[in-house]
Amino acid sequence: MRCLVTGGGGFLGGAIARRLLARADHVRVLGRRPYPELAALGAECLAGDLRDPAAVRRAAAGCETVFHAAAKVGLWGRYADYYETNVAGTRHVLDACRQEGVRALVFTGSPSVVLDGRDCEGVDESAPYAGRYDSHYSRTKALSEELVLCADSSDLATVSLRPHLIWGPGDPNVTARILERGRAGRLFRLGGLNKLVDTTYVDDAAEAHLLAASRLSVSPSLGGRAYFISAGDPRPIWDVVNGILAAAGLPSVERSVPLWAARAGALACEAAWRMLPGEPPLSRFLVAQLSTAHWFDIGAARRDLGYRPSVSTEEGLRRLKDWLCGRRP
Repeated sequence: MRCLVTGGGGFLGGAIARRLLARADHVRVLGRRPYPELAALGAECLAGDLRDPAAVRRAAAGCETVFHAAAKVGLWGRYADYYETNVAGTRHVLDACRQEGVRALVFTGSPSVVLDGRDCEGVDESAPYAGRYDSHYSRTKALSEELVLCADSSDLATVSLRPHLIWGPGDPNVTARILERGRAGRLFRLGGLNKLVDTTYVDDAAEAHLLAASRLSVSPSLGGRAYFISAGDPRPIWDVVNGILAAAGLPSVERSVPLWAARAGALACEAAWRMLPGEPPLSRFLVAQLSTAHWFDIGAARRDLGYRPSVSTEEGLRRLKDWLCGRRP
């Protein structure tokens, strides 16, 4: 298969590209810088930006399948920056797919599109998009997913996967943030809560994308749908956090602050950081993530895609510990 992976130099995109290369597919990667480690494995690496429609079209030329994993992630920033990459960039990918005769598009969505700050327990794909969002990332991922699902047709089959809290060795987001804050002593439980959350080990998230592409090629009727992806094993959030900290030899989080104080602090931080550089230490979205349940029914992915999580939380933590030990001086 001739494939394009947008964001192939990123954490999930790189995992997708490596799995494709391992099975001898022709892999092209679109990114904003060179990726010598992928090139050494045989990937064709093209420099370009999602905001440049001509660059995206050049990257899609001759490809049968596109894995659109590139996105602007994070908890803070200008809405325009998120929109230009996540929404306008996705529109450019869809246009390029149509112009170049791409047959299938697998989009990396986000479960945050259905989160509205309240507990979300065992929810399936029938859940509507949230009525309000506390982050530009969530809002623009909802808009871009709508574009992808509405673009499904007899010429271009599209599907959106919603992997939740992807983590593992080399993760620059969830895992890195937990370790950074843990080392700095800036992690606190909120209101004594320890709600259940889903996570997804990176290898399982990547495999789900390959399964979706394979199923689309034989069952185009699956197009136009979204699927939640996770380990299918929700755990108390502070158990997850403390497991990651323990893998790095760091102490667990025991200190707690009242939930009302965290919410007030988030509002104050957001107001101040509108005039300050960088990312605030606390935001309403982060408070909601740490104080509410968010886990999902992955039955549809099991049934339609043949998805079976293969890396348990315990095995993932063992791999993370080994990787972290290998990086220590």
